[in-house]
Amino acid sequence: MHQDEICVAAAYIRVSTEDQTEYSPAAQLRELKEYASAHSLILDDRYIYADEGISGRRAEKRPAFLRMVNDAKSPEHPFDVVLVHKFDRFARSREDSIVYKSMLRKAGVEVISIKEPLAEGNYSGVMEAIYESFAEAYSINLGQEVKKGMTEKARRGEPQTTAPFGYRMENHQFVPDAAEAPIVKDLFQRFARGDETFFGLAKELNARNVKTHRGNCFENRTIEYILRNPVYIGKLRWNPAGRTRRNFNSPDIMVVDARHEPLIDMETWEQVQSRVEQQKAHWRYHGRPSYDRKHWLAGIVRCAACGATLIWQNPHYFKCNNYVRGRCRYSQHIAVDALSEAFIHRLQNDMVSAKTPDCRLIRARGGVDTEIRQLRQNLDRIARKQERLTDAYLNGAMEIDEFKALKQAIDAEREAAKAALDAELAAVPKQDHAKILRDAIGAALRVLVSEDNSIAEKYNAANAIVDHCTFDKSTQTLSITYRLTV
Repeated sequence: MHQDEICVAAAYIRVSTEDQTEYSPAAQLRELKEYASAHSLILDDRYIYADEGISGRRAEKRPAFLRMVNDAKSPEHPFDVVLVHKFDRFARSREDSIVYKSMLRKAGVEVISIKEPLAEGNYSGVMEAIYESFAEAYSINLGQEVKKGMTEKARRGEPQTTAPFGYRMENHQFVPDAAEAPIVKDLFQRFARGDETFFGLAKELNARNVKTHRGNCFENRTIEYILRNPVYIGKLRWNPAGRTRRNFNSPDIMVVDARHEPLIDMETWEQVQSRVEQQKAHWRYHGRPSYDRKHWLAGIVRCAACGATLIWQNPHYFKCNNYVRGRCRYSQHIAVDALSEAFIHRLQNDMVSAKTPDCRLIRARGGVDTEIRQLRQNLDRIARKQERLTDAYLNGAMEIDEFKALKQAIDAEREAAKAALDAELAAVPKQDHAKILRDAIGAALRVLVSEDNSIAEKYNAANAIVDHCTFDKSTQTLSITYRLTV
């Protein structure tokens, strides 16, 4: 661009939540206008694009940025340059910067940083790359520091999110909501008694026009999320590794004591968790009710290649559901009678075999198991206390003598907690899991071989003991992993 040329300019402004005052939209716009005036650029108000409170790490999360790129590529070619305060306003990802600058250059649009002038000639690209690399490194380091700070706040039991249903936020603390807290208590009590399902509870709340904090209707998964959220027993759940995505058993999850008032007592909580686990084990993902099945093996046996269920294709064959839809290369088809006989034969062999069958144990909650869980949580709490003490010493918050005294006290507390846990574990009666499993297989077999039992009864009998089952046509192998609740 030559000094005597008059070009139309666009301005892109981005402000993230961690930025300081000098990066405010007004401050950026003022300096961009001053630059445009000094360099004979026409900055049209129609082409001022701003993303506020948005990180620059991912372009697809910035609507104004994407609108600017689309406008630049349009046949009208409304502007010739894009002005930014610094290159890190355009993008903090080097990869995004290369991709979108390339798009703009193809459209004849140049990106100019008003605070980072580039040298003329061959070195301009090198300088631009250096600026962008520093911006990306800063962004990565900032993200790590933010996550570290949030994790430390979580360890102290401080809220990291908006208030969940049943609470409101007051002075940075969850406080029971007078209208919603009774609803939460009722959900837990009714589910613990076995009166309702996720679906039934959601349906009733929707009929009463109760809405979530986002103004949405309740769904099965909304009810499940509430019933599995330890916030209601006075704790906070936090995953430093990122989003939990409903994997509530992830080893990355922290569950810590918090300062807010619990809505649910531990006994009710344990009853609800036990019933949730039973329902999740019994009702398979996207599974139909047992009374709505054409065959008792439908939904139980899966394709060994892709994991899809074998569906009852016609009165004579089961076939991989993904193969039918063109998503799997292996048909895995097998005659209905052959699959039924193979399944029953496998159960009969596992019931009398000297080898213990593959099995996933599910421990029922309540009683001794609850006490053990609480003792283990106490050990985790002591470990976190030790970490905080060490951090305080390393950061110069205390002298060595004070550190040694406190460490000695925590070590003694940990030893006492470990001894209590060992004693509780030693008192747990030993169970012959292999015998319990074989008895369960035998009970299921008696239902499956009887011609007097319905499809639903046979499905429920098989589903009660099978965790997952796969069929591999290439090896003619039926593999079963059992499920046993103890």
